[in-house]
Amino acid sequence: MRSRARHAVLALTGAALAGAPLTAAVSPAAAAQPGTIIVERGGPARSVPFTAARDGEAVISFAASAPGVSWAREGAESAVVSIAVDGRHVTDVVVPSSEPVARSFGLGHVREGAHEVTLRFAQGSAPAARSVALGATSVRMPTTEATALRHAPIVVGRTGWPFGDPYQNATTDTPLIAWHETRPAGTPGHRVIEYSMVWSNEDGGTDTPALMARWGRTTDIEWVYRVEVDASGRRVDGTAVYQAPLHLTFQFTGRFEGDHPVLQTCTQNNNLCDVVSPDPPLRFLLDASGTRPEGRAREAVMDREPWTYRVAAQEMVREGKIENPSDPATREVGDQRTYLFAEFAKSTGAATAWGSAPGVALGVRLKSDPSTLYRSDHDQPTWSIDRDGAVATTVELPEGTAVSDIAVIEAIRRPTGFGDNGAPATVTSVNRGFFLDESYLPQPSSIEWRGSVTLTREKPSAVLWSPGLA
Repeated sequence: MRSRARHAVLALTGAALAGAPLTAAVSPAAAAQPGTIIVERGGPARSVPFTAARDGEAVISFAASAPGVSWAREGAESAVVSIAVDGRHVTDVVVPSSEPVARSFGLGHVREGAHEVTLRFAQGSAPAARSVALGATSVRMPTTEATALRHAPIVVGRTGWPFGDPYQNATTDTPLIAWHETRPAGTPGHRVIEYSMVWSNEDGGTDTPALMARWGRTTDIEWVYRVEVDASGRRVDGTAVYQAPLHLTFQFTGRFEGDHPVLQTCTQNNNLCDVVSPDPPLRFLLDASGTRPEGRAREAVMDREPWTYRVAAQEMVREGKIENPSDPATREVGDQRTYLFAEFAKSTGAATAWGSAPGVALGVRLKSDPSTLYRSDHDQPTWSIDRDGAVATTVELPEGTAVSDIAVIEAIRRPTGFGDNGAPATVTSVNRGFFLDESYLPQPSSIEWRGSVTLTREKPSAVLWSPGLA
């Protein structure tokens, strides 16, 4: 989606070949491999000069790793790198892994001409973090989705001001990835751009077992900011809104840096405020040039970035939110490697009576014990999924279960509250199903189904998938 062939790459100052990848010059002793930038605790900042061929939004990309760091271990959670352009702090990078992870961040608007990116080892880094390696560092100015980059929000880290930890996003609920979606506006030629983000978890809001049942992950995914732009990409005055505390939608009245609104994560469940606390140390301008695949659940953006599943699982382990030993018969969250991560599509028909709307849960029967039904909702009415479209859920299974052990996957209609309004629920696809491997990374999906099954009060369950139907 962000193919380099479709980008104009910034050239190094004095580079002989226009469009050559941007890399920093580091001494051979400091570099783990050619082209790698090493930023060390207590060491000097690293400078990366570049020349912008035109005015526009710049993006920096690299494969980031920090030896000795693990998001699963207290005291070793992450290393933080602060990024500035021409001396102006634009974004921070929380590096939660000792293994290289491809990351991409906005650098904001730059003018045509010479510039310098400065990379510093920052406060907020865990005690175990000593250095950060940034491999294959490059700067580019995308020509596609340039308008989306232009209006992407800057999200300041949660500080809990005046008495909280100003660096808490370096150890919990850290922003991972962002994307945008567009739709036509009421005015011809205008469009609305909506930005969403994925955080590693939420310290408040929906509890962890319900997250797994109703959303199919323990990350927190929220829309952040929405704005209307005209045909030339300029912001239409008075149209900027954001997701405020209690999931309310408020008009944005805060400040802009260029066209970037400045917001702050200000609640334990990652809602935003447009009034920013004094001198917050962390800020995040994630690369939001990507978008969600059409017809897919929001969790598909995580599927595209598999490392996000590992970070989410590691945070659960470190925060003591995982049941040990795991038991699919309980409602508590077990080892996430024991879950089937599934996505399916559904729609709800018209109600025929008084009562609650139906949700849909998934059930799994295993070849070894087909009489036992493992349910995504753990038989809790409010944990079934009542929203329509493509949705994600998980089903906890006995340790060691693989796709080859599954006999059938069923859809189960379940009213979400008192009474039953009689509305039918129709399931039309299972888009993917996978387990996490030993390192908490998604295995390739081997479950897919297309069809149409309608669930009613009289017939509340039906088989969607089995090895023979695949």
